[in-house]
Amino acid sequence: MSPGNLEILAYEATPLGPLCLRRRELLSEPGTVVTEVTLNHEFLMSSYNTDSERAISNRSIEIHGGNHLTTLVGGLGLGYTARELLTHEKITSVEVIEYLPQVIDWLRSDLVPLSSELNACKHLKITAGDVYQRLLAEPTEQFDLIVIDVDHSPDDQLGEEDHAFYTAAGLSKAKAHLREGGLLAVWSYAEDSDFSEALRSTFDTVHVEPITTINTLVDHEQTDWLFFGVK
Repeated sequence: MSPGNLEILAYEATPLGPLCLRRRELLSEPGTVVTEVTLNHEFLMSSYNTDSERAISNRSIEIHGGNHLTTLVGGLGLGYTARELLTHEKITSVEVIEYLPQVIDWLRSDLVPLSSELNACKHLKITAGDVYQRLLAEPTEQFDLIVIDVDHSPDDQLGEEDHAFYTAAGLSKAKAHLREGGLLAVWSYAEDSDFSEALRSTFDTVHVEPITTINTLVDHEQTDWLFFGVK
């Protein structure tokens, strides 16, 4: 692939708008090939900078502090959140719920960088569905960790309708899916005081942590936010 060339790997219609998987070699870093996702013609994620996805997985394990942890992840994306969890010996299983079946097909069809690794993982289960719908329903099983990496932020959601999940009432229902000592983690590109208050009204212990990285593609400092609630 020549620097600057753009290869469209998949372009599909979804209920959330056109979904595109693309691959390109960076003009600024010849030899560096990145895989990117856009949704409704807006940039969604990239394989180039996965610091915050890996951070939410690592911090969830650190804050929990336990062993033999079962995990539910909301949002597959390019797979970096799930993969980071699976690198830890403390994790015994990871179930990922992905709303868009096309994203699951990308993984199964070896179109994303982590396809081979994740498809071979025996401790990973991928389920097509709505993670919010699952968490707002009565629990059929409980987890030690629930990691949500779906929306841009609690106030900037991918769908047109606001999810009840981000309210105190919704978080209370999600909490029922956790074992005692369990942890809920939520990724966001923005700090959100309303969501922080909802967490604090629901969970016994709450951590709100910024994760700052340098986006070398645009030479810009970027801060994402990680929210944690402990039952």
